[in-house]
Order: sequence, then C-alpha cells, then structure tokens
Amino acid sequence: MTTQQLQFPEPVQGTVSPAAGETAKADGMAAARAHTSPEWADACAAAIELMARRGTVFQAADLIAEGLVDEPDSPNRWGPAFLRAARASVIEPAGVQQSRRATVHRSLCRAWQGTATYRNGATA
Repeated sequence: MTTQQLQFPEPVQGTVSPAAGETAKADGMAAARAHTSPEWADACAAAIELMARRGTVFQAADLIAEGLVDEPDSPNRWGPAFLRAARASVIEPAGVQQSRRATVHRSLCRAWQGTATYRNGATA
C-alpha cells in the first residue's frame, strides 16, 4: 500500500487573512484612541514614561498599582497607549506575563521595558 501526503492549495480556503487581521486591529485601535479622554491618555503616557525610565519590566497593572494612572473607562484604552509609546521608542516588548489585574483573571498580557535609548535620554 502506497501513502500520499494530503496537499492543500495555497492559501487554504477559509483561513483568516493576515492583512485583513492587521487592518481590523488598526481600525479598532484608532476607534479606541478616538474615544479616549485626553486627560487619561496624557496621564497614562506620563506613567509609561516613568516606568520606562526605571528599566524594569512592567505591565498595565503596575501603572495602576503604583497610583500613576487610574483604571480607564474601558480596557480597550491600554492598547493604543502602549502602542504609541512603543512607536516612539519609549518602550519595547519584554515577553508576556500573567496579568496582575484582578478583572482579567490572570490572563496573559504583554510585558514592557523602557528602551536603552529612552533610558539614556536620547528620545522624547
């Protein structure tokens, strides 16, 4: 008896398009950013910058735990805040951790660390 490997056409029909996924993510982030209060966004940016200067690994829950920023009106506010800081080279991903926020039941979240360039004062 001869066996053959099953061949699928490229791309596999019914799969999610990575490009469509990125577009949907960008659209969602833009909508979240548009509905975020400027006061909270500014406070969050300052909190992220402070944590970044320390050089330690942190997550959103740490900003709240240290009293640097209040819980946002929606958890959708965090993504654009951290994305903006990452694009400005203030922070960079430092792996994933279990969230310390009680409201998310220890689900995984991205951990961040200030970039060496930012800690050395080379970026705003």
